[in-house]
Order: sequence, then structure tokens, then C-alpha cells
Amino acid sequence: MTGHRSPGVPILRLGDVLVTGLLNELDDRTAIAFTEELTERISAEGARGVLIDISRLEVIDSFVARTLMELTTVARLLGARVIVAGMRPPVAITLVELGIELVGVETALNPEQGMAALGWRQAPQPLEGARRGTPR
Repeated sequence: MTGHRSPGVPILRLGDVLVTGLLNELDDRTAIAFTEELTERISAEGARGVLIDISRLEVIDSFVARTLMELTTVARLLGARVIVAGMRPPVAITLVELGIELVGVETALNPEQGMAALGWRQAPQPLEGARRGTPR
């Protein structure tokens, strides 16, 4: 069916950066649909950066690691830089114990650092209690 979107992983756009995240329930079908949708969006929207937040991912296996590496490679071929952010220490330890290297995958400690690495700047917040305009 054309135009049908399975309830998968949400992908948000912030300027020229796409932001998404992975959860533990990433089965083969969801991973394939997610990869296809993300690559379509990168191409159609001319995204130059992708942030994948994995802070809610509690476990990782070779399948998820391979999916992340493939996504990174495809995105790079389409002209976008991918940063995987928010890896929990147990996930990092598991990758090392399994001997899985995320070849070509850039990482950041948290989504904010990942977005900064992609050139995204958060607008400065006004000081609490500060008013715009002239004082009365």
C-alpha cells in the first residue's frame, strides 16, 4: 500500500537535522521499515545530519549494531552525517564483550552534545524574571 506508514519509530525534523530514537522493541520488520523511511526522508528533505538517540535502549545485539552501521553508511552516501547519542554504559560494555565495533558510527554522550556536533545551536533562554522591552 502506498502512503501507509506502520506505527514505527518517529522521525522529527529540526532545521536540516532529522532526530529519531531507538527502543528495545526493534525487530527485523521494524528495523527495515525504519531504515527505509529514514533514508527516504534524508533524500527528500536534503537533511545534512541525523541524530539517533539510543538512551532508551537497554540492550544491544549484533542485529541492532549492524542496523546502526548500515544506516550510517547509507546516510553518508546521501550526504548526511549520523551521530548516535546517549549510549548507556551497559550497552557499551555489551558491545565490547561481544566484540562488536560500530565501524564508522560517530557517537555523542547525550542528544544535546550530538546536536551541537551537527551544528545545531539552541537559542539562548532569557533569564528567569527578565522582561523584554523598556522598564516601567
